Order: sequence, then C-alpha cells, then structure tokens
Amino acid sequence: MASPATSTPGSPAIETRSLTKRYGSQVAVDAVDLLVPRGAVYGFLGPNGSGKTTTIRVLLGLAGASGGEADVLGEPMPTRARSVLPRVGALVEGPAFYPFLSGPANLARFDAADRDAPVRTRRRRIADAIERVGLTNAAGKRVRAYSLGMKQRLGIAAALLMPRELLVLDEPTNGLDPQGTREVRALVRSIAADGATVFVSSHLLAEVEQICSHIGVMSAGRLVAQGTLESFGSQGEARVRVDTPDAGAAAGVLARLGLAQPREEADVVHATLGVNGVNGAPAAEDVVAALVAAEVRVRGFAVEYASLEDRFVELTGEGFEVVR
Repeated sequence: MASPATSTPGSPAIETRSLTKRYGSQVAVDAVDLLVPRGAVYGFLGPNGSGKTTTIRVLLGLAGASGGEADVLGEPMPTRARSVLPRVGALVEGPAFYPFLSGPANLARFDAADRDAPVRTRRRRIADAIERVGLTNAAGKRVRAYSLGMKQRLGIAAALLMPRELLVLDEPTNGLDPQGTREVRALVRSIAADGATVFVSSHLLAEVEQICSHIGVMSAGRLVAQGTLESFGSQGEARVRVDTPDAGAAAGVLARLGLAQPREEADVVHATLGVNGVNGAPAAEDVVAALVAAEVRVRGFAVEYASLEDRFVELTGEGFEVVR
C-alpha cells in the first residue's frame, strides 16, 4: 500500500459534504454526505439511476461538482487529484480492452500510461496482478475470447497494478453469471483483507450483504441512509412475537403497554414494539414481565426487525434485485 504519510492521519477514505451535481435543471446528486471509514468495504447501494455512478465520477474527478466538497484519502478533490489518484484503483462503467491483445498485453498498455509506474518492475507486477485475479491460465488468450467475468477480473487487475489504498468498483458483478459473481466477491474480500478500503457500487442486495461492512443507500440522487451493515437492520421498526395459548389475553396486555397493531394468529400474537432506540417504547424484558404478571402462558417470545431488503424498500420505495 502507499505510504500512510501521504494521508491525513485518522481521516476517512472518502468524505463528502453536501456534494451536488446538476445537469441543467436535473439534479443527479443532491447534497450527499458520504463517510467511508478507512479499511471498510462500503456498499454504495441503490436502484439503477439513483446517482451512484455520477457520485463516483465526481469523486474521481471525472466530472465536476456543481456544489459541495469531496475529500478522498484525506485530500480535497479534484484540486489534489495528482496526489490522490495514484493511490486509487477504479473500475467504472465496465472495462474496455483491445480485443486482439492478450490480457497481459492490455495491462502493459495500461501500466505504460501511468507516469508513476516503474518500468523495471512492470513484467512482475503484471504477472502478480494476473495471478491475483485468477487469470494465469488465460494469460495467453486474446481478450476477445474472454468471458464477461474474465473481463471484469482483468479490469480489477488493471486497478491493482500499483499498490492502492482505495479501490472503487462500479457494479463489478453486473451481467455476470453466478460463478463469475462468486469469483469477484472472493476477490473483493481478499483485497479488503490486505488492508485496502473498497467502495463498491451495486444494485444487488446479495452482493452487499455478503461482502460489505458498511452501507450507504441512494435514492433519486439523495443519500437516504448509511451506517454499518450490522446496525442497519436494527434502525427500522421492531415487532414482537409471542407464542401463547392465551392469545386474546396476550393481545390485551400488549395493547395496554402501548404496542401498536396487536394481531392474533392462532397461538401467536404479533405487535409493533417501535423503532429501535426511540424513547417511550417498552423494553422487551418489561413486555415479558407484564405478560407473566397477567398470567399469560408464554411459550416463546422474540423481537423481530425488518430484513435488510425491507429496510431498502422502506427507504427508497423500490425493490432490489436479490439474485444470488
């Protein structure tokens, strides 16, 4: 990885403040405040057309912001692009290669265009990158014979020709079959395990669930939520489930405690406990104590949160692809 001395100590890998991008009267990115911690695998999630790729283009200096600020690796972009970009690997809107050249030959041309890449180590670095993405056996083939998944992995290899502190991947599994998707997921995990921060844009829920530590959700150009994957589901509405032969009595107790919409289904009662962390909602243990005090026979009790998919639909009003 690049020397940490080039970065502001303790700074996030990516931080934006009211980042905005307009195309005429259309607002593609609307006052976005991203915070991507160092070492995270950050899933930038949202439906197609929600502003993910435009945000990435602005972060990398490929498009100018209409307003707000963006820091990448602790430095302002695009004013410090010459210092920042050599430490960032990116795969945006799919890789493009010379189809009549082999994978290594294509990488050699990418590397030659990088003024910071040392010529004397080029052959070794290309071989290492090809091995890293699992394309050693295809090294002698022309790229026109590569599958879509192989081309995606070659694109990631191009981003890894030099040591990187941050890897930005825009829809890295887009159009891949299940095997290709698994290969790219495994590669992202291995890159993160080596200490790099990985920023993955995706509209695939399963991809984010399986590889990411943090999530940001975009909808219609706005960042509607972000946080750790673990805490994300617990931010939504919680419901209690009571297994009891005294369903009517249990529903009455839950109603008296202020739980909303108690609903009986045979020997099970469901009710809304509230949003996690909101004052006024009774604690789960107090609900159980009240049921016992009312002599309700409790066979089982659980607090259930909305699934990650439910939270996304709640935040964006749109469904997500969940193909695994």
